[in-house]
Amino acid sequence: MDLSLSSFARSSIPPPLKSCNLTSLSNFPNYSFKSRNFSLTPLISRQNRRIRAQYSCNSGSGGGGGGDDDGFVVDEVPHLTNFLPDLPSYPNPLQQNLAYTIVKKNFVSPEDVVAQKIVVQKGSPRGVHFRRAGPREKVYFKSEEVRACIVTCGGLCPGINTVIREIVCGLNYMYGVHDILGIEGGYRGFYSKNTIQLTPKVVNDIHKRGGTFLRTSRGGHDTDKIVDNIQDRGINQVYIIGGDGTQKGAALIYKEVEKRGLQVAVAGIPKTIDNDIAVIDKSFGFDTAVEEAQRAINAAHVEVESVENGVGIVKLMGRYSGFIAMFATLASRDVDCCLIPESPFYLEGQGGLFEFIEQRLKENGHVVIVLAEGAGQEYVAQSMHAVSEKDASGNRLLLDVGLWLSQKIKDHFTKVQKMAVNMKYIDPTYMIRAIPSNASDNIYCTLLAHSAVHGAMAGYTGFTIGPVSSRHAYIPIDRVTETTKTIKLTDRMWARLLSSTNQPSFLKGSPVMQERVDKETIEMIDNMKITSI
Repeated sequence: MDLSLSSFARSSIPPPLKSCNLTSLSNFPNYSFKSRNFSLTPLISRQNRRIRAQYSCNSGSGGGGGGDDDGFVVDEVPHLTNFLPDLPSYPNPLQQNLAYTIVKKNFVSPEDVVAQKIVVQKGSPRGVHFRRAGPREKVYFKSEEVRACIVTCGGLCPGINTVIREIVCGLNYMYGVHDILGIEGGYRGFYSKNTIQLTPKVVNDIHKRGGTFLRTSRGGHDTDKIVDNIQDRGINQVYIIGGDGTQKGAALIYKEVEKRGLQVAVAGIPKTIDNDIAVIDKSFGFDTAVEEAQRAINAAHVEVESVENGVGIVKLMGRYSGFIAMFATLASRDVDCCLIPESPFYLEGQGGLFEFIEQRLKENGHVVIVLAEGAGQEYVAQSMHAVSEKDASGNRLLLDVGLWLSQKIKDHFTKVQKMAVNMKYIDPTYMIRAIPSNASDNIYCTLLAHSAVHGAMAGYTGFTIGPVSSRHAYIPIDRVTETTKTIKLTDRMWARLLSSTNQPSFLKGSPVMQERVDKETIEMIDNMKITSI
């Protein structure tokens, strides 16, 4: 067998070296590992996750990789058989599905995993892997006994209706499930709202609409009431679409279900337009948001280009992470400056925003600024003497940094610089949130929905679904909620943006930055020579 570096990197499972060991096969119901012999080595995680396992492969003298332990870790998701060991399994109905008869390999191998890091060096640890998403040969539900429900929580995002539609169609067309309920109005809908029966006919065209067909709300999570309702209604599959707070609620529902010993699969579909969900490559609706943001940026550019000393500010979504602002800026190429929460800016003095705006006005006669909603919040709060407040989901309520910055710029140039500016402020937030998803996101939402259905039918629970290194995987819910994904100022993508806009980094001389960004990062970015590309 070829054990070259290239084949080693391509492989998504440990190479069959002299001896490989895995802990507790009870965590892998009905799995047969024919290609190697495994023995068990438990790995203690921060959450003390019982079913997280580490593969330990002894490479001997000829393995060429990692000594006695190649650091191959599988971050396992819970399975119903962990607390219902006598649960029977059944052949997957997809074996009889005409649409799948042409597929060369119908089912995902139990050994298939997806690497969180796809770039590794020879001899370095293989790192964390997740179970590959897809249909399994065995399922743990009889189709005629499934009663599924779908709920949407939190803010709006393009693509929610596509996910709802494809969960319904996936359950119906692939697995013959006909009893599917829609929970109206978010989590509180479990115990205070009516449900609706969902069929492929009912959801046929909802993907063409924005918003959520099932309506949504923030807060309202009462674990005991929700699980009581699930139990009373005889629901055994729960599909939960929502962001960070919603997924934390899903984790609590799963734990309560496990505590009560119920045969209920809980599957999360992560939703955030800000693209700040950890672990996964990208959240659904993000591509649509970036595409729609172009319309606002283009409008601002047209406006300021048509007047003398035009200053256009476009405020985009991004509470804690500036991904929409960054990608929209890179896609547009009409933007002079992008301000994000991860990189605080300052207004006055050398290297400040005022100086940069004045320079661009002299050079081009206009300037376009893209501003993420979470940027500069500390300055706005100080200026307005505001008290921090939170919404029903626990998110900090943001002050309008766009209006604040517009006024600051206008005051500075008219009163200090004695220079008239034409200010144009555009806030397309709710226009972007409310539109239907584009073609790319529609396809992505379909894959998410079908992968969630496959996982639930295969008996997995307490998991969320998403692309990891461009391959869909099942991820423990607590992994995507333990941190928020943000832009790293030392990554190449941010360097590309600085190179594209030729804006200052705003790091040097900012006292706020000294507190929020480490010294090494500041020195690295200050020493960068930014040139146009």
